[in-house]
Amino acid sequence: MPADHAGATEPTLAPALLTEIAHLKEIAAAVRESVGRVIVGKTDTIDLLLIALLCEGHVLLEDVPGIGKTTLAKALARSLDCSFQRIQFTPDLLPSDITGVSVYNQKTGEFEFRAGPLSAQVVLADEINRAGPRTQSALLEAMEERQVTVDGQTRPLPRPFLVLATQNPVELEGTFPLPEAQVDRFLMRVGLGYPDEDEERAILRRFRTQNPLAGLGAVASAADLLRLQATVREVYVHPAVEAYILRLIRATREHAAVQLGASPRGTLALYRGAQARAAIAGRAYALPDDVKALVQPVLGHRVMTTSQARVRGKAASDVLQEIAAATPVPVEESWSVEEAAS
Repeated sequence: MPADHAGATEPTLAPALLTEIAHLKEIAAAVRESVGRVIVGKTDTIDLLLIALLCEGHVLLEDVPGIGKTTLAKALARSLDCSFQRIQFTPDLLPSDITGVSVYNQKTGEFEFRAGPLSAQVVLADEINRAGPRTQSALLEAMEERQVTVDGQTRPLPRPFLVLATQNPVELEGTFPLPEAQVDRFLMRVGLGYPDEDEERAILRRFRTQNPLAGLGAVASAADLLRLQATVREVYVHPAVEAYILRLIRATREHAAVQLGASPRGTLALYRGAQARAAIAGRAYALPDDVKALVQPVLGHRVMTTSQARVRGKAASDVLQEIAAATPVPVEESWSVEEAAS
């Protein structure tokens, strides 16, 4: 991730908030180290998942098979002492298969609810585009509302609640692509990418005798995470940084190569993400660099280029790179006590 600007002055904030931010930084470092014992060379990706968790968002992992998406999700869940479930999406998967079902108990003469895999705190939805639209909609409703409705009864899902959904960008035969409106519900889209030669050598040696995931223990609790999610919302965002976010978003809607720009949900995602990125770095205030570092993962799946741009080989990532380069970055200022307290 880009380095933070030097010389920025921290605004005067409540001592209690600064203490919580310092605690959050320690936990983030511990989780990063814990997951790093299993996943080699993906520190930036781990940070993005932490940011999504702290923002109460969800992540779309789009990459080829065998990269380590399932292992990453398991390692994160174990490091946070959260329950974990993996759902393999297939064309015959029904909504009730993931939300749960009411079963008649002959002994009691009553229906009993049996929770589905969505009742876990960290859910890996593998190959989400292989399931039919009804099942996809059931998952996305649970993501948005954090509840499931079975037989007319609404049941809340556990907190924290993180969905990591995967898509295979190579095999598209027999898939049901997610509509743009549903993709927009993911806070981020992230790709792991292939490891380099040294990283792949480290993977061979690390997994030679046993899976390091088996010995992984929790370094934080779900209760810690819930408290830190509230802390992140208190991170100070200067009006100049707010204006920078708005300029970036509006530029996605006005660019000549863009057919569909970022939604207001994308604006909020970029704002919340900047707060969380600042917090895991130990800062109680967001910088323009926090915003700029999240442009691609937060907005990449929310921007659709025109057909002419796609013919010319210009992808959404290229457009966002142009926008980030062309949008003026505000110069850091000293924040006053009055601004920070407002």
